[in-house]
Amino acid sequence: MSAPLNADMFDPYCSHHMPIRVGDKWSGMILRCLEESPRRFTELKVPLKGVAPKVLTETLRAMERDGWITRTAYDENPPRVEYALTELGRSLLGPMDAACAWAREHLDQLRRVEGRRRSV
Repeated sequence: MSAPLNADMFDPYCSHHMPIRVGDKWSGMILRCLEESPRRFTELKVPLKGVAPKVLTETLRAMERDGWITRTAYDENPPRVEYALTELGRSLLGPMDAACAWAREHLDQLRRVEGRRRSV
């Protein structure tokens, strides 16, 4: 028999209550796009096929608010804005690599489960 669950396992001061946006559709891909160097909004749109400009803007703002990226506006004509990873944002790349490796290792199983789920 398993040990009983701890009543304080979801303590409100525990880190699991912090919102982590990595699971949304675009944040992980944006982190990857910024891995090598800062990028402009129009550069980010190229590999993020299908993202609406409004959604990209909202996601970038949320990532900036969460401390994952910085937004630097240059006083130039035409205006130029670049987005770059912070150290906090860069620290997410390792766990993302681990999650990708896990997904590659279990790809066949994941595809079977997805196929069963879609057929229900």
